[in-house]
Amino acid sequence: QVELVESGGGLVQPGGSLELSCTASRSIEFAAMGWYRQAPGKRRELVALINTSSMTTYAGSVKGRFTISRDNAKNAVYLQMNSLKPEDTAVYYCNSYVDYNDYWGQGTQVTVSS
Repeated sequence: QVELVESGGGLVQPGGSLELSCTASRSIEFAAMGWYRQAPGKRRELVALINTSSMTTYAGSVKGRFTISRDNAKNAVYLQMNSLKPEDTAVYYCNSYVDYNDYWGQGTQVTVSS
């Protein structure tokens, strides 16, 4: 079992930046980690993935603006979000895939609005 706790969400103006953090209750060394988001009335979608070798994958809509990173020593994964747009507004969820199991955090709200 892995518990994931996200933080760092909030209200930001278009063009602004936020950094989300996700801390796991146990080592993430052997886990693929990811960030997903779900906007009102829409399905949850992948934002970014980082594997155990720190190779990354991004959704086309965030490529070049968002950066995912991990710190295994802190059991943490981060999502740096720059040049935010109103369409980035959503609840952002941290995901851990390890031992053939998916684990999810409770989510953190990101609102991009002037």
